[in-house]
Amino acid sequence: MKSALALLACLLLALGAGPARAAEKPDFSAWLKAFRAEATDRGIRPEVLDAALTGLQPIDRVLELDHRQPEFTLTFNQYLSRVVSPRRVARGRRMMARNRTLLRAVSRRYGVPAANIAAMWGIETDFGRLTGGFPVVPALATLAYDGRRSHYFRGELLNALTMVNRGLAPLPRLRGSWAGAMGQCQFMPSTYLQYARAWNGGPSPDIWNRRADVFASAANYLSALGWNPHQRWGRAVRLPPRGLSPTLVGLGVRHSLTEWRKLGLRQANGRPLPRGPMMASLIRAGGGRADGTDSGPPYLVYDNFRVIMKWNRSVFFALAAGTLADRLAGR
Repeated sequence: MKSALALLACLLLALGAGPARAAEKPDFSAWLKAFRAEATDRGIRPEVLDAALTGLQPIDRVLELDHRQPEFTLTFNQYLSRVVSPRRVARGRRMMARNRTLLRAVSRRYGVPAANIAAMWGIETDFGRLTGGFPVVPALATLAYDGRRSHYFRGELLNALTMVNRGLAPLPRLRGSWAGAMGQCQFMPSTYLQYARAWNGGPSPDIWNRRADVFASAANYLSALGWNPHQRWGRAVRLPPRGLSPTLVGLGVRHSLTEWRKLGLRQANGRPLPRGPMMASLIRAGGGRADGTDSGPPYLVYDNFRVIMKWNRSVFFALAAGTLADRLAGR
């Protein structure tokens, strides 16, 4: 009897707490009013706020995409075959040929190989073909109000309005992915403000329409993240027949190429690894664990691989970006 009464009391408390919890979150119009006050305090002009926020409503499709769970998980080989498809490699080589002079100039200025610049362009938007059609300000407002990372997206919304406020881009140009990534290199507003560059030195990089600015911005970002022009990103390898201890696998383990060679690793084609002091980690990308300790195809990765992971913190993405760059360069 006592347990039944206790259960009833808990149910009543839960029912009573429901409306109170719901009341903790303001409706969207109240939230937007509070956000506008914050944006005003940050120096965003009233006319910018009027144009960007008047009549703004959450986008249901954005929430659907944010909350959607994948129905299945791709293996790395499945992911790689989609992202680094023969069609994409062929298209990428054509696009590099058309933009050869510009890519070479950008590469010289920023110290990032043309193939790596083109690979990021290709993976992010299929060489500018798929940049996203969501209006960025409403999408970010939706995620800031009702998303899983409200604080982050609130900051990005302020950054997007800052772009308009500074005259860097007109409001209608701010279109991109459902999560607010913009342009042919899919920069978030914060990334744009810090790393986007106009190739001609102007104040307003156009990463939506001007390829020179797309290439300069992508290369500047990789350079600022620590790209080493004297190293490659990594390479596929072959494990010794006897295998290796699992303790040697993962991004947290680093040995020189000479040490990996002594442990029996070879290049994927069976040739010996080069000797040298360059440090590398052995990773295996099976299910996409962040530390690279899955079962799956083995790779030795260098510091530039870690740079790519600062762009997108996915082992799959970084391996695909490096692989696409190699294919575009004919390696």
